Amino acid sequence: MNKKETSNPKVVRKQNHEAKKMNTSEDSKKKKDKNLPWWVEFLFVQIGLPDNLLIKILRAKKKSKEIIDNDKKSLITFLFLIAMLAYFYPVIKHAKNKLDCEAIAKNYIIKHKNINRLNKRELKMLSTNFCYGGEEIYEIKNLKN
Repeated sequence: MNKKETSNPKVVRKQNHEAKKMNTSEDSKKKKDKNLPWWVEFLFVQIGLPDNLLIKILRAKKKSKEIIDNDKKSLITFLFLIAMLAYFYPVIKHAKNKLDCEAIAKNYIIKHKNINRLNKRELKMLSTNFCYGGEEIYEIKNLKN
């Protein structure tokens, strides 16, 4: 009679464990053999920057990833506000320049043209016209009352 060969389960487990142990050491060697990112290779290997700078950069990178993961909503709100300010800044600057030009033109008209009979609306109209390239100001004669 042929007896079936039975294997000891403890021996099989031990062999599997040893095989897995060997695989993990090979995996760790593979991880160590990965190529460095181009910027690390260039800055720290080729140029020779100090290693503590690399450590600080990697810590900052890790912290920034954590902040981005934890505070996405507030970060998106902040970026939206910055984009909105950048979008409207030229409009605000143009309006400010226009108001400044009108104030300077009013002062010019009052000082140099000696006009006392113009009311505020006409003065504003003339100053606005002057700021946008109009030449009505030059056609006004110096009137002395």
